Amino acid sequence: MTVRENLLFSAALRLPSSISFQEKEERVTQIISELGLSKVADVKVGTELIRGVSGGERKRTNIGMELITEPPVLFLDEPTTGLDASTANAVLLLLKRLSRRGRTIIFSIHQPRYSIFKLFDSLTLLALGKVLYHGPAKSALEYFRSVGYECEPFNNPADFFLDVINGDSTAVAAGKGVQMSKGADVKSHTETSDENAVEEEEEEEQKGVVKTVVDSLHEKYVASSQYQDLMKELKIWESAQGMARKKPRMGTQVTYANSFFTQLYWVSQRSLKNLVRNPQASVAQVLVTIILALIVGAIFFGVKLDESGIQNRVGSLFFVTTNQCFSSVSSIELFIRDKKLFIHQYTSGYYRVSAYFLALMFGDLLPMRTMPAIVFSCISYWMIGYRADAGRFFFFMLTLVLVSYTATSMALAISAGMDVVAIANLVITICFVFMLALEVNEFRGLYFCGNDRPNGSESLVLSSCSQNTSNLGQNCYGEQYLCSQGVALTNWAMWENIVALLCMTVIFLTIAYTKLRFMKKFT
Repeated sequence: MTVRENLLFSAALRLPSSISFQEKEERVTQIISELGLSKVADVKVGTELIRGVSGGERKRTNIGMELITEPPVLFLDEPTTGLDASTANAVLLLLKRLSRRGRTIIFSIHQPRYSIFKLFDSLTLLALGKVLYHGPAKSALEYFRSVGYECEPFNNPADFFLDVINGDSTAVAAGKGVQMSKGADVKSHTETSDENAVEEEEEEEQKGVVKTVVDSLHEKYVASSQYQDLMKELKIWESAQGMARKKPRMGTQVTYANSFFTQLYWVSQRSLKNLVRNPQASVAQVLVTIILALIVGAIFFGVKLDESGIQNRVGSLFFVTTNQCFSSVSSIELFIRDKKLFIHQYTSGYYRVSAYFLALMFGDLLPMRTMPAIVFSCISYWMIGYRADAGRFFFFMLTLVLVSYTATSMALAISAGMDVVAIANLVITICFVFMLALEVNEFRGLYFCGNDRPNGSESLVLSSCSQNTSNLGQNCYGEQYLCSQGVALTNWAMWENIVALLCMTVIFLTIAYTKLRFMKKFT
């Protein structure tokens, strides 16, 4: 979808229904203007196959989708990852402008350059789950100097902090010299070729001092005046707010701004737009289906009404069913590919699991699995030379569509909640007994001992497999073959397989939904 459509998708699902659609569109236009996305507002964001907006514009679009609800606090996870230095600086300048308008922006970042570091108002350094510093960014260098770590001239403060925390030889060795003069014992894990440093480390180990740089920095921060002042401010604020300690919540509840049907409409619309605008996968699948149908039709072209016709029909039905099963393997990546996006949007209150699941069925299961099965049926049925009867043809088509649905449902049930596509190998073991219904549909009423049926043959046609077939001689009747395979000859013998396919589809889809519903979504 385009940048504007993504923002409108967020506005339609996250803003309450009391706000009119026109007001939501105006809100989207305002966000586009604030983020400087006016020139690319109607450009596709892009996929792995289609080039869209640049990396920085994609990041700003993601930020805009969160700004739709005008949150007072905005959390971002490494907003500069994957961007070049210039684009990363532009994104941080944008966040700085947003913060000056009254928003609190909290984000994680790894090794920013100095021009980005200067934009920080407050800085928190974390390592191994421990706080090593929290306070004004401008005071960080002074604090580290006070605990014995001097930043070299012309060095990036962000690089310096990482060097200290990771045990860089230059920073830690310099800091260690200052600390040793004060009588502090700090162990450095940095490899060095200096013999004196090695002897010093061995002496510290013999004394049983196993403090790491992280532990030492954490202890110094807890004992610092910055930490004490912070705790005092928190206590004053808590007392002013009258906040009592609450019991931790056992779970996280997601709230929604719109109804189920509104969510279903917008998520379904997104799925169909992605399908129509990115036709590579669907077109390729239809083309492959046509080629396979032509191949199968050519191999079994014009089956005859003789003994060879029995084996050819059985073989063709096997290949037809197998093709429908294996062509559904592609659906196994449906949930895996969009898992991260689903978790993020679900936890952000975009839509319910049920709305997402049903929209995915409308956007993939119906168009992507129905059309290929219909195309395959129209080509292969008449090329192979099955019975030229409209009712039997449509029953053949119905069975193939349901086989495709069942195989797809099984693939979804297996892949839901998984992280890797390799699990698709399990789908290969799918059972091929679905072709029983096709055998009854094709063989019942056929005569395989010549073109002319003997007089009075209608009275010899079996009505059930319990009748004596010795007087019929060789397998001249389709009913005889079905009986030899243990297949009943009644109409219910055909339709019971249809019912079984429907039941299996419902069961597999229920399993897939249950796995999505109870999948771990919060960390």
